[in-house]
Amino acid sequence: MKKYTLLLFLLFSVVFTSCKSSKSAAGSSKNISKQKNAIIKTAKDNLGVKYKFGGTTRSGMDCSGLVYSTFKQNNYTIPRSSYEMANEGKEISRAKAETGDLIFFKTGGSRKINHVGLITEIKKDEIFFIHSSTSKGVIISSTNESYYAKSFDKIKRVIE
Repeated sequence: MKKYTLLLFLLFSVVFTSCKSSKSAAGSSKNISKQKNAIIKTAKDNLGVKYKFGGTTRSGMDCSGLVYSTFKQNNYTIPRSSYEMANEGKEISRAKAETGDLIFFKTGGSRKINHVGLITEIKKDEIFFIHSSTSKGVIISSTNESYYAKSFDKIKRVIE
C-alpha cells in the first residue's frame, strides 16, 4: 500500500509541476491579446540594442535571438534559429496576419529562410515588424520597404 501511495504522490507531483513550466508557443489560452501585447512590449523594450550574431541579450542580439529571448521572457518556448522557427505554428496569409505573428524572409539571395521579425502593427497593406538588422540593430521596419518586399517569404502564427 505504501508503494502505491508513494507512486501516486510522485505521479501527481510530476503532473502538477509540469503544468507550471513554460508554455509552448503553439499552445492556446484565454488571454491571447494580453499575451501578444506583452510579447510585443518585451520586444520593443529592446529597440536600439545593437546587432550581435548569436546574441540574445541587451548587449547585442541577432534577429532570431530577439524573437527567441522575447518569447522566453514571456514563458514561451520556441526554437532558436529563424529557419527552425519557420516550421512552428500555422501559416497565415498576409491578409489574415495579426500583431504577434512571426514574419519570415529569405534575404541576400538565400534559398532558405534566414531572417525573422515579430509583427507589431498592420495598416491596410503594410505590415510593421520588429527585428534585428545587421546594420542598425533592433528596429521596426515595414514590408513596404523594397528590401523586405522582395525577400518576404511567409507569416506564421505561433500563439493562437
